[in-house]
Amino acid sequence: MRVHKGRQDAVSSVLPAPFFNRWTVQPTRQLVGISRTPVLTVDEIGPEPAAIIAMAQALGPFPYAANNYPGLRRIIGPADNAAWTYVTSLLKDAASFIGGAFDVDGFDLVEASFSLVTTRPQALTPVQRLPHFDSVDEDLIALLHYAAPCAGTAFYRHIATGLELVTPDNVDRFVAIARRDAQSAGPRYVYPREHGAFEPIGHVEGRAGRLVAYPGRLLHSGVIPQGFDFSDDPASGRLTTNIFLKTRLNAGARA
Repeated sequence: MRVHKGRQDAVSSVLPAPFFNRWTVQPTRQLVGISRTPVLTVDEIGPEPAAIIAMAQALGPFPYAANNYPGLRRIIGPADNAAWTYVTSLLKDAASFIGGAFDVDGFDLVEASFSLVTTRPQALTPVQRLPHFDSVDEDLIALLHYAAPCAGTAFYRHIATGLELVTPDNVDRFVAIARRDAQSAGPRYVYPREHGAFEPIGHVEGRAGRLVAYPGRLLHSGVIPQGFDFSDDPASGRLTTNIFLKTRLNAGARA
């Protein structure tokens, strides 16, 4: 799928459920940390949450994530009819907001999935106990679409290195020190009020129908509070749609 800011050229299809009234869509952009990294939030965008949950249930049960995600993940592809239409329509509706927030002319869809946090603290691997980055590439944008209220997502600075953004130039230094941090972190999720080796620089509350987008190289983590229910049921668990985009600038902008 390819989308341009101001021009939508993806193949259109019938929506699986009525979308929120587009006139109520509310985008905001905040700059977090010393790096002043943009984080985009768009409220009341996409299908009604109940429709998203129904689509996720239809694709269940989800397999365990193949990466370091602490739970279950179901990749969404073109064969997944209703879910694929939801993802592509969501991105077309959000295209102008994404283009404006990150100053890009378009993007390509890399991957989309439904995800559920189901791994209990005692079962976390060391790397899952800390904030993480998705990629060192400056053109990768991560999106989350919340299907239900939750504690949201927080963004962090690594205290020992001062890093907020992980890049090809600093990734080796960050990983070496973070591995030591992970060993001493103990079997628990990172929490903004308990700084440890990282300090919070921003937070987005999880609301049903809220889309949040940020650079994949920004250190971040889902906020998993005490008393969290690690349900594997999309109707009661922490269901999110996770999307990765590769952004593009036009030839003139690169010159």
